[in-house]
Amino acid sequence: MIDRARTPVAVLLSAVIAGATLVAHGRPDQAATRPDQAAAGQQVYVAGARTAPLTTTVPVDPDIATGRFDNGLRYYIRANRRPEQRAELRLAVNVGSIVEADDQRGLAHFVEHMAFNGTKHFPKQDIVSFMESIGMQFGPSVNAYTSFDETVYMLEVPTDRPEVLDRAMLILEDWAHDVSFDDAEIDKERGVVIEEWRLGRGADARMRDQQFPTLLKDSRYAERLPIGTKDILETFPHDRLRQFYRDWYRPDLMAVVAVGDFDVAAVRGLVEQHFGSLPMPASPKPRPEAEVPDQPGTLFAVATDPEAAGASVQVYSKMALRDPTSIGAYRQSLVEGLFGGMLSARFGELSRKPDAPFLGASAGRGLFVRTKEASTLGAIVRPEDIGRGLEALFVEAERVARFGFTAAELDRAKTNILRSFERAVTEKANRQSAALADEYLRHFTQREPIPGIDYEYALAQRFVPAITLADVNGLAREWAPEGNRVVLVSAPAKPGITVPTEAELAKLMADAADKELTPWVDSATNLPLLDPVPAAGTIVARRAMPALGLTEWTLSNGATVYLMPTDIKQDEVVLRAFSPGGTSLASDADFVPAATATQVVGASGFGAFNGIDLGKALAGKVAAVQPFIDETSEGVSGSASTKDLETFFQLLYLKFTQPRADAEIFGVMTSQAKAALANQGAQPGFAFQEALTGALSQNHPRARLLTAAMVDEMDLQRSVAFYKDRFSDASDFTFVFVGTFTPDQIEPLVTRYLASLPATHRDETWRDVGIHAPEGVVTRRVEKGVEPQSRTSIVFTGPFAYTQENRVAIRAMALVLQTRLRERLREDLGGTYSVGVNASYERIPRQEYAVSIGFGSGPERTDALADTVFEQIKAFQADGPTPAELATVRETLMRELETSMQSNGYLVAQLAYRIESGEPVEGLLKVGDYYQALTAAAIRQAAVDYLNADRYVRVSLFPEKR
Repeated sequence: MIDRARTPVAVLLSAVIAGATLVAHGRPDQAATRPDQAAAGQQVYVAGARTAPLTTTVPVDPDIATGRFDNGLRYYIRANRRPEQRAELRLAVNVGSIVEADDQRGLAHFVEHMAFNGTKHFPKQDIVSFMESIGMQFGPSVNAYTSFDETVYMLEVPTDRPEVLDRAMLILEDWAHDVSFDDAEIDKERGVVIEEWRLGRGADARMRDQQFPTLLKDSRYAERLPIGTKDILETFPHDRLRQFYRDWYRPDLMAVVAVGDFDVAAVRGLVEQHFGSLPMPASPKPRPEAEVPDQPGTLFAVATDPEAAGASVQVYSKMALRDPTSIGAYRQSLVEGLFGGMLSARFGELSRKPDAPFLGASAGRGLFVRTKEASTLGAIVRPEDIGRGLEALFVEAERVARFGFTAAELDRAKTNILRSFERAVTEKANRQSAALADEYLRHFTQREPIPGIDYEYALAQRFVPAITLADVNGLAREWAPEGNRVVLVSAPAKPGITVPTEAELAKLMADAADKELTPWVDSATNLPLLDPVPAAGTIVARRAMPALGLTEWTLSNGATVYLMPTDIKQDEVVLRAFSPGGTSLASDADFVPAATATQVVGASGFGAFNGIDLGKALAGKVAAVQPFIDETSEGVSGSASTKDLETFFQLLYLKFTQPRADAEIFGVMTSQAKAALANQGAQPGFAFQEALTGALSQNHPRARLLTAAMVDEMDLQRSVAFYKDRFSDASDFTFVFVGTFTPDQIEPLVTRYLASLPATHRDETWRDVGIHAPEGVVTRRVEKGVEPQSRTSIVFTGPFAYTQENRVAIRAMALVLQTRLRERLREDLGGTYSVGVNASYERIPRQEYAVSIGFGSGPERTDALADTVFEQIKAFQADGPTPAELATVRETLMRELETSMQSNGYLVAQLAYRIESGEPVEGLLKVGDYYQALTAAAIRQAAVDYLNADRYVRVSLFPEKR
C-alpha cells in the first residue's frame, strides 16, 4: 500500500530470458510421491526441453499446483522453504487504470487504497493492525500496487501458526469482494492519495507529461496514469469509486498466488474455501484492451525543465505483440538478450573513452505495454551532446548491421548467460518465495513462462551453444526500424543549452547509415589475473568458537581471518574485511582525493587489466571484490561462487597489491562527473539535502555533498597514493568469510593469497576529524522548486551508551513511534503519504545516536504536521507504549531476526560489526533474548532520552515564492 503506483512504461531491459508463458491449466492435487519417483518424473519432464519442437508450448512447472475454479478465478500454489516459516500471498486483479471511465481517472488506484481502510471482517485499519501484531511491517510485508493493467495486493505472513494463514486468506477474500467504502474513510483517504500524487511531481513528471502523448499517441495509455488527476481525486462522487469496484473486482479477472513454507494441499483447500464460490456478476463488462496504434515514420517528443537532473535521449521502436508461449519464442528471447547485452557492452566501452558521445547507454527489447512490444536504444548524455549521443546510438547499430559482432563477444555473452543459468539451478532450493510469487504473477498478467529453472536451463543448454553470429547479427536492421519509432529527448532548460530541433535529430539518424565505419576491435586479453601467483604464507594460530561454528585464524603477516561455514545457500561465499583508518587519516587538503580513491582506482583497473578488460577476463566467473574507504576504516566486501573461489582470492590479492593509475580514464571520469552534477543546484531535493547535511555537521568541509565544483579537487596521483597506503599493510586487517565452504577447502587459498599480502605492522587507528551535530535547536527553511511540495526532516542527536540493551530499545522506540505517526499524520489527518522514523547509532569516532523523522506534505500543512509530531512525541514520552504496541514491536523484531538469520549477507555484516566493535561474537545468538526482554519502561525511557526537544535539527523544503 506504500504502493509505488507504477510508472506506466517500465524501463525496458535488455531482454527477459524467461519472456513468455503458457496460459495456466487446471491440475488436480496429487498424492505424495516417493523421492525416487519425483526425481524420475522430473528427469522425464526436463528431457522434453531438449527435444520438443519449437512450436511446442512451454509447459508449467509440475511443482506448481495451478487451476481455475468454476467462477474463473485462477490460483498458483507452490511449496518453497526460503525463507523458512514464511509465505508470500498475492491477489492479482487483471485491471488497472486503463479501464477507468473519464470521470474515474485515478480510481483504480484509489480502490487499492480503500482496501486498507476497512473490509467486512477487518474494519478501518484492522488489516494493518493484524499484520503488525504478527510481526509483519506495513510496506515491506503488507503492500499493493496499481499499474495501467493490473492491481496487485501482497502479504508476507508467518506459517508456524495455521490460524494466521487462514486469517491472511480472509484478508485476500475481503479485498476481492468485501471492501467497505465507508463515506468518511473515502474522504479521509483523498488527502493521502493527493499527497502521493504530490510526492510524484517534479521535473521528471513534468517532462513525462510532455512526452507521453507522443510516445503513446492515440491510446488510452497516454491519458490514464494510475495516479489519476488531482481534480478528480478531490471531487469524485463516492459511488463512482464503488461502481469501479463492482464492475471490475470479480473472480474471472483474478488470481491468487501462494508460495511458501507450507503444505500445498492444505493451502489449496484454504484457497478453494475462500475463493471457489465468489459470485460472478450477472452481466460482466468486457475487459477492454488498450491498443497503441502504429504510426508511420518517426515521432519526436522534446521536453525541457529547469530542474531536470540531466539530459537523455531514448529511441522506442514499437512492435507488434508476439505470442510468447512457444519454445521457439523462448529461443528468440535468448537471441535478443544476447544482442541487447552485447550492444550495451559496446556502449559501455565507448562511454569510457575520451570525449565519449554519452555518459552511458543501453539497448534492449521487451514488453512496452500490455498490447505492444518495443526495442530500445537509450543514452544519458551531456546536455550539449544530445545530437552526438543520438547519432552514436545509430552509428553503433549500423556498425553491427554492416560488420556484426565478433566471435569473442558472442562467446563471452554465451558463457555469462549459461553460467547464470547454472548457478540458478544450483541455488534453486534457496530461491526466495517472493521472487517465485512475482514470477507467477507475470504468468497471469503477461504470460511469462513458468516451466521451472531446470527446464529453462535445459532449453538454454540446447539453444545457447548453437546460436550463431548470423542469428544475433540478423537483428541489427530490425532493432530500430524507421516506422513506428519515437525519439524522446529530455534536458535541463537553462541558458547556454540548445536542444536540437526535430529536423536536426532526424538528419543525424539518417546520416548514420552513410558514415564511413570500420569493424569493431575487441580488446580482450588472455593474460592470467596474477602472474606469478604469490608464495604462500602460513597460519600461525587457530581458535575454534563452537557456539557459532566459527573458526579464527591468525596469519603469518598478522592478518586475522574468521570463517563461518553455513548451508543457507548451496553456492555462495560472502566476505567483509576491514582495517582501522579510513579517510580520517587524510589531511583536509587530501580529503576529496581520499574519499574518491576507490572509485578512481576501480575505474583505472588492476594489474595488467584496465577496467574494461578486467570485466572481460571474468566472463563466466561469479566473483566480485569491491574495495571501500569510509571515514574510519578501509576494507573490501565481496561474494563468489564456490566454483570460483580461486578467482575470488586472486581478485582480492590483485586489488590489495596492484592498483593502476590511468590518466585517460581519470579524465573521462571527472568530465562525466561534472556533467552529471552540473544541474543539481537547480533541484529542490539537492537543496534540501545540502541544507540538512550542513545543519547536522555544522557545515564541516568533510561532510559536503559532492558537487561539480568539488570534482576539481580530485587528483589521480593523490587518490592512487592514498589507496596504496590504506591497503599496503595487511597486518591490521580482519577478514570475515561466511557461506558454502569448509575450513579445509579454503585454507590453501587463505595462506596463498591472504597470508602473502604485504604487511608493515604499523601501529595506527582512525582519528576524530571533528564532525559534530549541534547541541541546541537548529531550524532551516529551504525555498526551492516550483511544485507545491514540502518535505520535512527532524533529526534528534546526542551521546549514546553503546550497549546491546540500548540498541534494541532505540530501535523498538523508533518502530512504535513510526506506527503512531503514520496513524496520526496519514490515517487520521490525511496530511502525508508516508512518514518514516529511523534510528541509527555509532561507536566510533564517538558513541552517538540519531533519530530522524521525515515526511512530505502540502506546504500549507507543514508546520501544523510538524507540531503534531512533537505532540505525539510528548505523549509517547509521558505514557510509553501500550501493551499491544509492546507485544507488536517484540513480534516485529523477532520475525525480522528469523529471516535475517537465513542470510549469509546478514551474518557476515553482523559478525564483522561485532568484531570491529570489540563485542563477543557469541552475542549474535542472544539478540532474540534482548528482544523478548523488552519492557514498556525501557521503550518509554528511550523516547525520553533520545527525543530531546532541546536538541534537534529541523529542515523544511518549500516551493520558491513567485
